[in-house]
Amino acid sequence: MEPRIQYAKTKDGVSIALATLGEGEPLVYMPMVVGHLQIEWQIPEFRRWYERLAEKRMVVRYDPRGSGLSEREVSDFSLDAQLLDLEAVVDRLGLDRFALFAYYLAGPVAISYATRHPERLSHLLLWCSWARAADAYDSPQAQSMIALREQDWTTYTETVAHVTLGWSAGEPARQYAAYIRESVTRETMLAVASAATGFDVTSQLSEVKVPTLVLHRRKVPLPEEDIARGLASRIPDARLAVMEGKSLAPWLEDVEAALSAIDDFLGEGEEGGGAEPTEPGAFRTVLFTDIEGSTALTQRLGDARAREVLREHERIVREALRTHSGSEVKTLGDGFMASFGSATKALECAIAIQRAFAEHNESAPEPILVRVGLNAGEPIAEEEDLYGTAVNLAARIAAKAEAGEILTSDTVRGLVAGKKFLFSDRGETAMRGFEDPVRLFEVRWREDAL
Repeated sequence: MEPRIQYAKTKDGVSIALATLGEGEPLVYMPMVVGHLQIEWQIPEFRRWYERLAEKRMVVRYDPRGSGLSEREVSDFSLDAQLLDLEAVVDRLGLDRFALFAYYLAGPVAISYATRHPERLSHLLLWCSWARAADAYDSPQAQSMIALREQDWTTYTETVAHVTLGWSAGEPARQYAAYIRESVTRETMLAVASAATGFDVTSQLSEVKVPTLVLHRRKVPLPEEDIARGLASRIPDARLAVMEGKSLAPWLEDVEAALSAIDDFLGEGEEGGGAEPTEPGAFRTVLFTDIEGSTALTQRLGDARAREVLREHERIVREALRTHSGSEVKTLGDGFMASFGSATKALECAIAIQRAFAEHNESAPEPILVRVGLNAGEPIAEEEDLYGTAVNLAARIAAKAEAGEILTSDTVRGLVAGKKFLFSDRGETAMRGFEDPVRLFEVRWREDAL
């Protein structure tokens, strides 16, 4: 059913269109620059994204001033004015406490709201955003987009659609370009963008006291990943979730990874939230990582420098576990043991780990070479640890892998049959402690193998 449109009135007298979807704890979803509630609902990818978000909560969406179904004849698009839009929406719905999701240009507005009204926010989520617009708009690509916006409105919207959704996007990009043109006039877009390029809330980052998750896709061209990392590093105790992909739109590409990161973050402290607890006898997929040559690394670099390398290994692995709903069981000095309720998520996590290390190694003075092994079964859960044959075999499989490899048992391969994964049969291998040989499969994770 199409959401019912309601209206709120801002303190400066602007009518703001809003709608809600689902039930439960509220998540207020701020629009990127412009919006149009009715048209969004007619685009399948948009609609599915909002429906999935609303499965576990009430999602609140609104059209910002000057666009969509909100009042169009507006001239003030300052940060303070956009804060008035948000305040009007949450006051209209009587939301005493809510989570706030800010997308792209809305990031500085959300950060400012978090410092002004920390008592009203339970969580802050920032998707592909920044604190200072100059960090994103100083690039040659951004300057070209600005020039195009001023010269050719239609070509500009088509280009924005492809930059946002990815250059390979076909029909979704065409629909998104039309959506922009229906949502806002060229003159209003120029005014909104002109105001937004001056936003700078860098000085407020240290004042954010709300639990914060910074989400980013690794190959998004604008803003770059370094901006997301810098943003997370300056917000106290903020988390960073970097996912694979190049689309700025969360509703495209690996939507499940985005939803999983959001659900895990919002679910913390709530019943049923976060990573699944492991019950005795529960069927789990167990993953082990191990750094190749860690002993030699320590001897070559010394304890202090080697520890810096290990910390980077820990950061990358934990980031992948958070993104793919993995439960960290324990660290092993130079490796991890983790478990998953889904074999698919376990393999996606393993691939994300290897891709992240491959990218890290392109520029790192000290490369980190990791092997990964997986098996599935019914481990014994005891005192926050896992034991048993399924765990032992996963560890043995990881030990058989080469640097940069992911090896898995036939059990895991069977669990994900028909999915997108590619495997190479490595044949039967003798395993220490196991009477019969074990058939191993290599997961082909490099992009040139897909």
